[in-house]
Amino acid sequence: MQEALETLQWYIDAGVDEAIQEMPRDYFAAPAPKPVITALTASHASVREPAASFIAAPVASRNMAQAPATSMPLHHSQSAAIAEARRLADEAQTLDALKEAVRGFEGCAIKRTATNTVFSDGNPDARLMLIGEAPGAQEDAKGIPFCGPSGWLLDKMLAAIGYDRKTAYITNTVFWRPPGNRQPNTEELAICRPFVERHIALIDPALLVMVGGTATKSVLATEQGITRLRGKQYTYRTPYKDKDYPVAVIYHPSYLLRQPGQKRATWQDLQAIRKILGDAPPPVSLHETSPAGSSQ
Repeated sequence: MQEALETLQWYIDAGVDEAIQEMPRDYFAAPAPKPVITALTASHASVREPAASFIAAPVASRNMAQAPATSMPLHHSQSAAIAEARRLADEAQTLDALKEAVRGFEGCAIKRTATNTVFSDGNPDARLMLIGEAPGAQEDAKGIPFCGPSGWLLDKMLAAIGYDRKTAYITNTVFWRPPGNRQPNTEELAICRPFVERHIALIDPALLVMVGGTATKSVLATEQGITRLRGKQYTYRTPYKDKDYPVAVIYHPSYLLRQPGQKRATWQDLQAIRKILGDAPPPVSLHETSPAGSSQ
């Protein structure tokens, strides 16, 4: 029994959290579907290739069931998806409108396998806005960014500069969990970028903090790694605001949990963020261990 439980936990950690069929299907070994011949006239016929059975019909979900009339079909191309995201972002004049636009958007394929749209957490009037990578399994289940051990550590990091989830605002570069907790790819980041740009303009923070390498590369449009980028201050301008936002870069909490030796560098980054914001931090240590099973 213990072995079976450990195997199930391994599946969950790997992102396998839903059973689609009783037995796995090897699509590489399956025979190619035969073309469907549709007669048009006695002397003319057209050949139509059928869609593969595993994508023939979109999977219903809570997100898709409430999609507004402006949602686009899932089969649109990347350029069409980006154009639709841009149109919706242009029209979203309030945070609530943007949230509804993101929830109803069907142009990003990872939404089909996600449980929830993870839009944000925190105070919309905050001076500090943090942008992370993408929701993980716990974030997807709860619909809140930065849950579980990484969320616990982020809370400690915020407390170190006198902030918490009531005085900071947190979001991600994409709003749905990529399958298997993988990093979002360039297409997914590009499709969600108009929403992120509008999001920044609507929050209008005093400081933007990029949490992790993926968010840093996507928002700052750079190929440099976070190790080279952290420790410096940058500026960012969204097309929706005639304003330069100061930007700081920090390691992702999940990376710090794997590499605790980098917490010293992160403490230095947090002190620089505190200096920009002009707030004095309380005496909080980043080196405490997370209580078992804690989550935000």
